Amino acid sequence: METWWRALTFTLGYNTSLVTVGAMLLAAAAGMVGSFVLLRKRALVSDAISHSTLPGLALAFLVMGVWQGDGRVLPALLAGAAASAALGLWLVQRIGERTRLGEDAAIGAVLSTFFAFGVVLITVIQTLSVRGQSGLTGYLVGATAGMLYSEALLIAACAVGLLLALLVWRRDLLLLCFDADFARTQGFDTGRLDLLLLLLLMAVVVIGLKVTGLILVVALTIIPPVAARFWTDQPMRMVALAALLGALSGYLGVSLSSVREGLPTGPLIVLAAFTLFLVSFLFSPRRGVLASLLAYRRLRQRVHLRQGLLALGRDEPIFDGLTLKLLQRRGHVRRDGVATPAGLAAARDAEHEERLWALYRRRYPDDALHREHAGLTPIGQVLSADAIMALEAELPPAETAR
Repeated sequence: METWWRALTFTLGYNTSLVTVGAMLLAAAAGMVGSFVLLRKRALVSDAISHSTLPGLALAFLVMGVWQGDGRVLPALLAGAAASAALGLWLVQRIGERTRLGEDAAIGAVLSTFFAFGVVLITVIQTLSVRGQSGLTGYLVGATAGMLYSEALLIAACAVGLLLALLVWRRDLLLLCFDADFARTQGFDTGRLDLLLLLLLMAVVVIGLKVTGLILVVALTIIPPVAARFWTDQPMRMVALAALLGALSGYLGVSLSSVREGLPTGPLIVLAAFTLFLVSFLFSPRRGVLASLLAYRRLRQRVHLRQGLLALGRDEPIFDGLTLKLLQRRGHVRRDGVATPAGLAAARDAEHEERLWALYRRRYPDDALHREHAGLTPIGQVLSADAIMALEAELPPAETAR
């Protein structure tokens, strides 16, 4: 526990602190890019890009190994991964444009082919006498334990560059995500904006290879934005919150991996992100499971109470247990089911309001469609006093006098 606390407070060591900051910046950038990708409804593209990096990574390792005897040179590996990912992305787009196949089919074909080719290359590399091949498999699931100072600094610098690029182009990308046709009419080159978004996504995937690996880096571009979506409807708030949740995932994952030697950093970062998603899924006050259950319970009680009062006003028997329980709790009926004077008064008010709502729906059917739960909400909270007086004047005399 003491080790974890030192990792949380950045006092465990310089290298650990540097890796933590780098992972936080990377996860924040992944959350921001993933938010735009999610709003653009192209989340699966990140999976294709990540798996397409493997053959380029392996080929770059082979080239550097033949050239200088050690293939583990991070800038060269990232450049090879980026070139391979760009080729995979180009193939996905061309297959979707030139054939009748959908984007999901193109992603599946490119993803499986590139990943299989990369696995073959890694198997071949393991049989060669080249230094560093033991660490190459770490790019599949991440390997921050052996991260050098220069590597951590490079990842942090690239993550900062990504964050700045997103801040510069955030408005153009949002317009593309929500209304590409309108953006086109306003003079925006939507093709270039789409390409820019995919290049930013590719950069996140390539940079994240060392931290979470190509298999798990997809989670950082999907889980934080999905979790952020539970908390807000505002797009820029969602982007900011996704960046915050991503950074928190990186912070918790790296600090947890420092508790004991051998704990994998990449999987722990993803598990931390999933924990934050689970908290959002369960406890979000807007769309969380708990909030939805409470809202359903409140709506159910309102329906039963309303129907119970209408039944009292019409002198109809009530058999439903929940309805009787709610009426007794409000003091509208006694234990034997007989209405109290207060209950009769509330029933007359409810019946009168129900007639007003019925008249309103007949007079203004289009407007009534946009009123959520019209009839359950008191009419005085929905319509103005003048509108209610106009409805009162239109009620038939027999109904008014009843």
